[in-house]
Amino acid sequence: MSKELQLKILTEIIALTALSAVLYYFKIYTLPMGGSITAGSMVPIFWLSLRRGPRAGMEAGFILGLIVMTIEPFLFHPVQIMLDYLIPFAALGLAGFLKKRPLIGVGVGMTVRFISHFLSGVIFADLFIPVGENPIIYSALYNGTYIVPELVISAVIIYILAKRKMLEIYL
Repeated sequence: MSKELQLKILTEIIALTALSAVLYYFKIYTLPMGGSITAGSMVPIFWLSLRRGPRAGMEAGFILGLIVMTIEPFLFHPVQIMLDYLIPFAALGLAGFLKKRPLIGVGVGMTVRFISHFLSGVIFADLFIPVGENPIIYSALYNGTYIVPELVISAVIIYILAKRKMLEIYL
């Protein structure tokens, strides 16, 4: 890969990660113990992944996870930091493995993100859930409350971008 192409990809990573971080501030709904429905803040990472592949998308997602961790720091254990910030946002880059099927890529990225948040909720349930609640059901419902809408928002926007051939623009 030429130095020029590497610089172009690095610039896209920086720009699209910054756009994701800005969009993260535009929240439709925020849950009390973390998690938000945003104005498509995952879309730039998906776009990057579908354009430049999973590595670029996972790098950008990892950086976005660090940014989100500083914006909304719900930090209490190193494993929780991995499961709630670093792994789920990096997982968005998995969409890059499915360039020819962008909506499935979005689904895969968001599913892995959900699983990571779900595991965090189950593992650390005793810190958050009401006494007597089943941690598996509680974590699934809580995390699904914001992940499913984020999936729908992201899928609709990626669908529009794909139909307009915007995923390949300026490659």
